[in-house]
Amino acid sequence: MGMPASARSGRPRASSRETIAEAAGELFLERGYDATSVADITQRAGVGRSSFFNYFASKADVLWSGLDDRIGRAEEALAGGAGVRAALAEIAEDFAPDSLALAITHAQVMGLGSEWERERAVRQARVQRAVAVRFVREGAGDLHAEVAAAAYAGAVLAAVWTWADRAGSGASLPDVLDRALDLAARAAP
Repeated sequence: MGMPASARSGRPRASSRETIAEAAGELFLERGYDATSVADITQRAGVGRSSFFNYFASKADVLWSGLDDRIGRAEEALAGGAGVRAALAEIAEDFAPDSLALAITHAQVMGLGSEWERERAVRQARVQRAVAVRFVREGAGDLHAEVAAAAYAGAVLAAVWTWADRAGSGASLPDVLDRALDLAARAAP
């Protein structure tokens, strides 16, 4: 027989992911990214180390997991035959400000440096690879597919950055991404 809910320690499991992300964001702002450890995050969040690793593979993953999930769905959609624009537009649907948006707007305060840029490049490369494969499958030559895919991948990341940086402007991420994809479409096969 379990203890009453009021006597249990720790946070409810349903909110652990969000609680960990919130704690990490607070600590990154207070101490900086490099000076914050996973142990610091779990202590602030009131969860154990195993709970952290149930949700995140690394400290960096706290910032990127929301976008990674969306890119993963886009990769699956593209592999399944979805149109490029439709698959990429889905990345922006219902994307609420999260740890990534907080990091984008406070990268300097958090001390996000070369690792930050490398992590962004990894995501951009994932999108580019999935789009290029799709274009080649549709009959585009390798060079054209790679150039067009680079434009689309750049559009996705640029839209997320622009949206997060200008969150107060009232522009929604789907609107910003739509404009960016219009620009990228000029390079499409």
